[in-house]
Amino acid sequence: MSLAREPDEAPGTPRRIVDLAELGEEFAAFWRERHLCTLATARDGGPPHVVPVGATLDLDTATARVITSGSSRKARLIGANGPDGAAVSLCQVDGRRWSTLEGRAVVRTEPEQVADAERRYTARYKPPRPNPSRVVLEIQVTRVMGNV
Repeated sequence: MSLAREPDEAPGTPRRIVDLAELGEEFAAFWRERHLCTLATARDGGPPHVVPVGATLDLDTATARVITSGSSRKARLIGANGPDGAAVSLCQVDGRRWSTLEGRAVVRTEPEQVADAERRYTARYKPPRPNPSRVVLEIQVTRVMGNV
């Protein structure tokens, strides 16, 4: 199934969260399978910063999560945007199947948020290595593109 969800709000209004459950079981399964993803963030006045990441997706809340060190470039770029977060794209590909999630990312440092993200990461990939400076990049998904 090919999918694209375009926001229908006027420019300048907050983007709505998409209903990921309506995209079906193939989409859900694709985001449960073990795939490496890429996360794209915006550099101030420069090209995008794109890095490989492991990511998880909560269909019920349309929230993607990436665990990383708080000192990483991606965390610093997102954190520099304050509490409103930063526009990001998260993509994964497997042959002809691909999916890109767009939304706003914020940095979460709360121990319960980090622990929850680590549990989700473990379920999709493997237990992450210990990292006392770990944070969670929490992405509220507002747009989905792909061919799943």
